[in-house]
Amino acid sequence: MELPVKTFRITRADLVRYAGASGDFNQIHWSDRVATKVGLPGVIAHGMFTMALVGRAVTEWAGAPDAVVEYGVRFTRPVVVPDDDEGTEIEVRAAVKGVTEDGLTRLELTATCQGEKVLAQARATVRMA
Repeated sequence: MELPVKTFRITRADLVRYAGASGDFNQIHWSDRVATKVGLPGVIAHGMFTMALVGRAVTEWAGAPDAVVEYGVRFTRPVVVPDDDEGTEIEVRAAVKGVTEDGLTRLELTATCQGEKVLAQARATVRMA
């Protein structure tokens, strides 16, 4: 069973807000010059911000933040955020992989940006409403 797709837009302004909230002011998250100098294709979103957006999708599917029992991902590809008003989008999909004896639902998650997977081994266990 597939759950409804969730899409999240990320702009440079979002990166600035996340940097302020997280305290992560690494220049690869706001300076194209620095990002390309270290070999990145441009400014990238914070990995934990990407993970948080996918987590938001999981909590929306589950119906409440406290319904998430377990959640984990591995980062595979950076989310490049262009310097324009449009930014980029992350598309999050989930497939139900089973229900445990105690009623917990196991989800396999897929997060893509520009058609490329940005997370691997993305899974969650939730109490569905």
